[in-house]
Amino acid sequence: MKAIDEARKMEAIMKKNNLMKKRADKAFGKKVYLLGEDEDGVKHWLEEPSWDCGWYWGFGYIETYKNNLNPNLSRDINSHSHATNFMSEYFIEWNGSIPILKNRVFNDKEGWELSELFSQFYFLRDAAENFSKGKCNCANAKVSLWKKPNLVKEINKKLIPEITKRIIEILTP
Repeated sequence: MKAIDEARKMEAIMKKNNLMKKRADKAFGKKVYLLGEDEDGVKHWLEEPSWDCGWYWGFGYIETYKNNLNPNLSRDINSHSHATNFMSEYFIEWNGSIPILKNRVFNDKEGWELSELFSQFYFLRDAAENFSKGKCNCANAKVSLWKKPNLVKEINKKLIPEITKRIIEILTP
């Protein structure tokens, strides 16, 4: 009886704070993690990280699916965006903007941490690309001074995996 009362209290707190239960699923062969739902009840999912084309991290992809309740049964993606401005677009009202997620699976503290982690991910992914090529693709000249293969290796093998691991930990049920 006490356990049931505690569960009901927790549900009431979650509803009051627009929180949802955490959920993971699969879509198109990849694991996806529920972030929350928008005002229309459309669920927004974060795709798991992947090492793509042998040289960069694919991550931060937020998608909605034709089959809103069961992405694993979906035949198509409704929308695809990136978590580059996670805080201002998805999480919190910022400079008058209304966040996309009305209900979410993370609390405020986790939301701020997710925002920081996504910012760090994109910063490091860009840094790894720039230090790998030795340039920022602004000009044709390569500046060998900026090629840092050891730094690229540390970013791609250590730092980014730590960041993506923590993001997944926050979203895992």
